Amino acid sequence: MARNIQSLERAAAMLRLLSGGERRLGLSDIASSLDLAKGTAHGILRTLQHEGFVEQDEASGRYQLGAELLRLGTTYLDVHELRARALVWTDDLARSSGESVYLGVLHQQGVLIVHHVFRPDDSRQVLEIGAMQPLHSTALGKVLSAYDPVAHSEALDSSRKAFTDRTVCAPEEFEHVLDLTRARGYAADLEETWEGVASIAAPIHDRRRMPVGAVGIAGAVERLCRDGEPRPELVAAVRDCARAVSRDLGAARF
Repeated sequence: MARNIQSLERAAAMLRLLSGGERRLGLSDIASSLDLAKGTAHGILRTLQHEGFVEQDEASGRYQLGAELLRLGTTYLDVHELRARALVWTDDLARSSGESVYLGVLHQQGVLIVHHVFRPDDSRQVLEIGAMQPLHSTALGKVLSAYDPVAHSEALDSSRKAFTDRTVCAPEEFEHVLDLTRARGYAADLEETWEGVASIAAPIHDRRRMPVGAVGIAGAVERLCRDGEPRPELVAAVRDCARAVSRDLGAARF
């Protein structure tokens, strides 16, 4: 059986201690509560402070939870709220389009799939929740790159691999694709990531008008496209789904 890492256990215990009861504690209080030497407790607190998980009040010298924990917690809640708000609308989109539906968010220079609705037929399919997709070639990734400044920077800073001969890799061409995405309100991937597969996606915004994710459909290019372009009725269905989820998240004018 693998052994736990003692320093991480102690750090976790400190965070739990600071999260309950008296929110600001001194070094002596923390050390005695956790039965640690002051030097050991101070070293762990300094590391947590450097990472933003703990803050020290300059006047009193006491410690409290830091803003980085709030950011991580908010991200966790946002993703779960996004998924909860999207459940009904993504089911409706799968039924109306006849295609698989994906909900994605920015994560580690890619798109993390946080919800996946199977194509409503009897074909064998694999659940892709937790899978990662590239930012520069997929419809979900292009939408995030077009509307989210952080995703935009990460897409430009990353190596844009050519998955097929249709993949757009050059920075100038990629920026043009993003301009077109913003002008249209949706993005498309026509065999740029996988041969024979197309996808269409649109952005989801929250009450602050911030992009928090993207929703899209994916399937065989012959089903999603007509005359080399995404079928207008499917584009409309995807955009309607994105607007509905955005409205449920409190975004106005969607």
